[in-house]
Amino acid sequence: MKSQYLEVALQQVPNRHILINIVSKRVRQLIEGFRPLTTTEGNLSHMDIALKEISEGKIAFKLPDQKELAEERARKRKKRSL
Repeated sequence: MKSQYLEVALQQVPNRHILINIVSKRVRQLIEGFRPLTTTEGNLSHMDIALKEISEGKIAFKLPDQKELAEERARKRKKRSL
């Protein structure tokens, strides 16, 4: 892993746990055959590509607000009761 990509990605996504989840999901997509959203020079691993995409702002995330979380919980409870 190239630390230069990690440092910049941590500036984009300051929570390490969220960054790990974003990177792991993107790595799975790359393994499945999705094309990189950035130029890849040399032999970059899937993880390096994902970190580079995040550091360049090509992959973003949005945390759900409290209202969205409450609606999701209500839908799950409704499904279980059926």
